[in-house]
Amino acid sequence: MLLLKSSLVVIVILALTGSFWWTLSISTSSRGHIYHSSRRLQEQLVSDLWDIGELSFGTSRMKEIEFCPGELENYIPCFNVSENLDSGFSDGNEYDRVCRQGSRQNCLVLPPMNYKIPLRWPTGRDIIWVANVKITGQEVFTSGSLTKRMMMLEEEQISFRSASLMFDGVEDYSHQIAEMIGLRNESNFIQAGIRTILDIGCGYGSFGAHLFSEQILTICIANYESSGSQVQLTLERGLPAMIGSFSSKQLPYPSLSFDLLHCARCGIDWDKKDGTFLIEVDRVLRPGGYFVWTSPLINVQSSLRNKEKQKRWNFVRDFAENLCWELMSQQDETVVWKKTSKKTCYNSRKSGSGPSICSKVQDVEFPYYRPLQNCIGGMHSRRWFPIEERATWPSRSNLNRSELALYGLHLDELNEDTANYRIIVRNYWSLLSPLIFSDHPKRPGDEDPSPPYNMLRNVLDMNARYGGLNAALLEARKSVWVMNVVPTTGPKYLPLILDRGYFGVLHDWCEAFPTYPRTYDMVHAEGLLSLESSQHWRCTMVDIFTEIDRMLRPEGWIIIRDTALLIDSARVLTRRLKWEARVIEIESNNDERLLICQKPFFKRQPS
Repeated sequence: MLLLKSSLVVIVILALTGSFWWTLSISTSSRGHIYHSSRRLQEQLVSDLWDIGELSFGTSRMKEIEFCPGELENYIPCFNVSENLDSGFSDGNEYDRVCRQGSRQNCLVLPPMNYKIPLRWPTGRDIIWVANVKITGQEVFTSGSLTKRMMMLEEEQISFRSASLMFDGVEDYSHQIAEMIGLRNESNFIQAGIRTILDIGCGYGSFGAHLFSEQILTICIANYESSGSQVQLTLERGLPAMIGSFSSKQLPYPSLSFDLLHCARCGIDWDKKDGTFLIEVDRVLRPGGYFVWTSPLINVQSSLRNKEKQKRWNFVRDFAENLCWELMSQQDETVVWKKTSKKTCYNSRKSGSGPSICSKVQDVEFPYYRPLQNCIGGMHSRRWFPIEERATWPSRSNLNRSELALYGLHLDELNEDTANYRIIVRNYWSLLSPLIFSDHPKRPGDEDPSPPYNMLRNVLDMNARYGGLNAALLEARKSVWVMNVVPTTGPKYLPLILDRGYFGVLHDWCEAFPTYPRTYDMVHAEGLLSLESSQHWRCTMVDIFTEIDRMLRPEGWIIIRDTALLIDSARVLTRRLKWEARVIEIESNNDERLLICQKPFFKRQPS
């Protein structure tokens, strides 16, 4: 054994020495690119050396992580209704996110029996495989919401047909909202300062799907649902969504985050809990932003005939006025309010009318599932800028010097970050394209689409910093959307990401992300392992990687960029996760490496 280990050390030293001198011999013109045909040999060398190295650790380190039981195919840690009921939760709070000790399952979640790879974007926006989501035909047809009724079940597929009368209803509805705001149509949302929309209880995302062509970014949030999930189907369509609840906790977004909040029969009783839900809407709404509510409760004729409905509507209307919202228009079952742009409005209210303004102690910029507040938040933020005074999209993504100064950043820092990610994205794409279209077996009946379209759609950036990956992907005209995640343990740049017109959320990666399994095509993590190691590994790398595996679709991709030491450790772990992995050296930085992995498609066997 001693002789074997000594021989192994000699082989590694000779191989790395030869690799080093070979790297020096590469022409200067080839530097700056991380993907060349010659690099494949070097990648394979590194991979082979690690395979040899793993053998020296013995079988304990090589043991693969087991597959989860079949009943966990749609499992989301931290969402357990039965446990919440046993703990005394009620009145909707049983659907809350509660991360108990031991809620995480370090096993690999298998897809449903008849799971199929989603259709490529944009076809996948309108047609999804029914076996990929936990929903029945009965749930489709008995649903009472507009967007759910738009679906038509056809054997193995659910179709969101653009030619249907119901879809025309969404177009008419969006046009109605624009007119109520005072615009000609929804194509003028951008000019009015509206770029980001939070769609509460979104059905299956058809409102956001319609506005996508207008460059409006709509994120769906809805309660956890064991079946017929709005969030799961919306993500399956390639549209932004995550699980979020107004029941008892603040949403994990900073104050003043969205230009418009939309609720169409979203199931929230806004008059309950003394208007606390409306206060949370006000907190995340930007000054001058809009709240659009569609509900039978608003119908004047119906309310006049029902005293209880009239009482509830009167409460919401009066409470909105005390929040300094202007009632802009009311038509049929839809009402539009506009949040004030002037802080002086709150001081001009009658004494004792409406909620008070939060103190600096209460007004937390980065709430992470804190209890709902009964005071008006966001008033102490330096980001109090009316939406009509902000640059319109896409100019909004390039923040000016004064805006960056709020975060202690200089314009040069953002420009450098943008330039770096411009190169990084180009290199990622040149690296992934051959792997997707050449190395990976083509599925029967599939044709290789021309890059950059249709390769990936849902992207999760686990350590987004300033949103540089998001910016570079959009600039390169990739047909993707990015969930920008700012770790709770890292620098708090989430407001900057939101102010740039992107979507993002605060999250602790030692807990499960609020999404269903198999919802992302690619997961990106730059510096996340270094960040967690600096926190003395509050959770293990296995915990983080099994969570990535849960969120990632079969045949999805993982790109991890970090220090050479951490990448080497991660590379050993990928074998246990059954990922196909390659380590790539970064010529511009000898201290960093790139780990490119693909999650295989393991089909569930009949029981």
